Amino acid sequence: MTLTDLPPTEAAPMTARLHAHQYGKAETRVVRVQRDSPRHEIRDLNVTTALRGDFDDAYLTGDQSAVLPTDTQKNMSFVYAKQHGVASPEAFATLLARHFVDDVAPVTGARVDVEEFAWVRVVVDGSEHDHTWVRSGQEVRTASVTADVDGTTVIAGLKDLTLLKSTGSEFHGFLKDEFTTLGETDDRVLATSLAAQWRYDGEVDFDATYATVRQVMLEQFATVHSLALQQTLWHMGRAVLDAVPEVVEIRFAAPNKHHFLADLTPFGLPNPGEVFFAADRPYGLIEAVIVRDGAGPADAAWTRSVGNP
Repeated sequence: MTLTDLPPTEAAPMTARLHAHQYGKAETRVVRVQRDSPRHEIRDLNVTTALRGDFDDAYLTGDQSAVLPTDTQKNMSFVYAKQHGVASPEAFATLLARHFVDDVAPVTGARVDVEEFAWVRVVVDGSEHDHTWVRSGQEVRTASVTADVDGTTVIAGLKDLTLLKSTGSEFHGFLKDEFTTLGETDDRVLATSLAAQWRYDGEVDFDATYATVRQVMLEQFATVHSLALQQTLWHMGRAVLDAVPEVVEIRFAAPNKHHFLADLTPFGLPNPGEVFFAADRPYGLIEAVIVRDGAGPADAAWTRSVGNP
C-alpha cells in the first residue's frame, strides 16, 4: 500500500509547504530599431520577466486557470517595444512591470530584468554612419524593475565592466596564520570585472544618470590609492551617493582579477613589475552594499530568481 492509498485519517502529516514562488520568461532578445528618420537608432535588449501572485494552485494541483503563459509575457516584450519604443532599459522595464501588475488580475508583483548590449556607430570618412554599428566590447548595462500595489522600484546597473590599474594599489598588513603563503606588496596591478547595481528614489533621466554614475566609479577607481579592493569599493559607492542624490543604495560585486609577476630569473632577466600572468581562477570576490542614511529598505526589489542569483 502506498501513501496515497491510505485513508485520510491514516495519512502522514504534511511536512512541507509552498513558501514562495514566481514564474516568467527568461532572456527574450528584443532589438528595437527606430527608423523615423534617415539616422536610425538601435536598442538591443535581453528581457526577463517574473510574475508573483496567487499562483499556489498551479504548483499544488496543476490548475493553470490563473497563469498567464510565459509565451504571452514574451509577446508583450515585442509589442511594447513596437508601441512605446525603448527610451532606456529602466523605462522599458517599468512599462512592462506596471502592465503586468495593473492589467493582469492574479498578478500582485512583477519583476523585469533588462540587459542592454551596446552598439557603436561605424565611422566612414570621418563621419558616423546613419545605420551601421559595431558591437561594443565594454560592459553590459542592466536594469531591474519591481512593481506591486505599493509602487515601483527601479534598480539600474552594469556588469562585466573590466578595469585595470597598473600601479596605485597595495595589499599588506593582512591577517596571517599557518596556511598563509601570500606575500605582501606595496605596488601591484589591481584589476576587476565590476558588477554594480544602484537603487533610485525619485525621478531621473535614466540615460544621463547612468553615464554620471559610470563616470564617477571610473574616476574613483583610477584616482583612489587603493590599500585593498574593499576600500576602493567604499570610495566608489560613497562618491556615487554624493554625486547623485536620487541614488539611495548601491551594491558591488568585484572579483579580484589577480596578476602575478612572471618569474624570469631562470632566464637571467629582471622583472620590475613589467611582465605578469593573469590568473582567471580562483579569485577573490569582494562585495559591498552602501546605503544612504535614512533610506528605507527594498527587500522585494533585490530578491532574485533561484536560477539567476
